[in-house]
Amino acid sequence: MRALREPFRIIRANLRAYLVMNVILYVLFFLGMGAALLFPELNAASIGSMEEDGTADLVGTLLGNAWLFGLTIFAVNVLTVALLTILLPSMIVPFAGLVLFTYRAFEFGVTLAPVDAITAKILIPHSLTILIEFQAYALVMLAAYVLGKAWLRPESVGAGNRRQGYVRGLRLVGWLSLPALALFVVGAIYEAIEIIYLVPPLVLPG
Repeated sequence: MRALREPFRIIRANLRAYLVMNVILYVLFFLGMGAALLFPELNAASIGSMEEDGTADLVGTLLGNAWLFGLTIFAVNVLTVALLTILLPSMIVPFAGLVLFTYRAFEFGVTLAPVDAITAKILIPHSLTILIEFQAYALVMLAAYVLGKAWLRPESVGAGNRRQGYVRGLRLVGWLSLPALALFVVGAIYEAIEIIYLVPPLVLPG
């Protein structure tokens, strides 16, 4: 039960920051969408980049195996975005990951913008994936925030110096990572089901 109580206690104690993280995340996402709708070449460049770096080919290869596809999505979300983009930079420079992630959030909007009828149809089932994964990202962003706050203001977590504050901040990161990981798991499972079973009837003729 502590695994549930402690993360919610941290969220309640930092509720304003958590709400700000959500606002930043969704505003940047929709700004990215708006930019892509105004300038479709941004979306084309993003899709083209995915094709050039092999991401599109990898997705096509994995579509035949729902579990492997879901595992890959989970790994990308956790390792590439949550860990390498948000948490690790914030462990070196306070709040650095939050700054780095702003570009990611904007880029998500550019890539997923409904620039044509097919993409708009795909967004119908994919909107739930976005909601689940963005809530996980918001928790990771909050974790980076509480770490930075504990590091720079150790008294806020009852620590006597910044070293102690950093250690206690890492503990808070650990607690917030639990619900974030759970959401990433749910999001990966749903996205695999969505891409393999829900999207094809919407985009394939007949």
